[in-house]
Amino acid sequence: MRILLASPRGFCAGVDRAIEIVERALARYGPPVYVRHEIVHNRHVVEALRAKGAVFVEDPREVPPGSLLVFSAHGVSPAVRNAAAGQGLRTIDATCPLVTKVHVEAQRFARGGHEIVLVGHAGHVEVEGTMGHAEGRIRLVESPEDVAQLEVEDPERLAVLTQTTLSVDDTRDVTEALRTRFPAIRLPRKDDICYATQNRQNAVKELVREADLVLVVGAPESSNSNRLVEIARKAGATAYLVQTAADIEPGWLAGVVCVGVTAGASAPEVLVSEVVERLRALAGGDARVERMPEIDEGVVFQLPAELRE
Repeated sequence: MRILLASPRGFCAGVDRAIEIVERALARYGPPVYVRHEIVHNRHVVEALRAKGAVFVEDPREVPPGSLLVFSAHGVSPAVRNAAAGQGLRTIDATCPLVTKVHVEAQRFARGGHEIVLVGHAGHVEVEGTMGHAEGRIRLVESPEDVAQLEVEDPERLAVLTQTTLSVDDTRDVTEALRTRFPAIRLPRKDDICYATQNRQNAVKELVREADLVLVVGAPESSNSNRLVEIARKAGATAYLVQTAADIEPGWLAGVVCVGVTAGASAPEVLVSEVVERLRALAGGDARVERMPEIDEGVVFQLPAELRE
């Protein structure tokens, strides 16, 4: 059996930055450091930070006045920022710069008098944060079917934004449906799908050329990880989302010649290594590990000024 590792996979620059922000805050200010929502959607990462003194909350009102609160990589709405200010909290923003870019676009379109259509998944924390930046001016759609039912105030004053972690293909379908129904709709200055999401999706498309089974290491709450599973399945491969190596069912390997392994943007490489070792054990040692050509994404995001050396 072959085990083929995708590239790129795992942590993106936004996740690296967010985790480093919490770790540096703990080192500089000491625990506890409060974090609004999970810093990234990965249980392994969250538990490791919790062990160091991070405390994860959903509402700033849960945080003692005067404490330090870090906003997660997914971003927050102005209402959350105001709630933190009302508690007298010190804050550090770990929002991914690519999510911040979408927030800025939402504010720009709203100031220009546009109604905004946001392509995204209802209830996702990134979507909630983005919608808060143009409250009352954003309509959420998830599919071309939603577009067909969409009611807007003025088709001539309409703009579209997307959640950063969606499938490129699915987003294209919804965007094309919007352009067909609303020809005057305005697009963002630059594609909202983040570079890391797109690169990992492209890698899976390459992976399924050879793999008949694909395992995606990631959390059920991770949008980008779930999209990787969907892409593999649409290409005809059997695919599963696994949080850890223990999730792998031996029966999945029956008749499999090549297993492709990748990881969502918030999954650490140590979990990938454990998955590979579990696959080798299940294959009785009769497995060879191969890697797709390594891709250096070459992206690094600067830390907030208060945490730089």
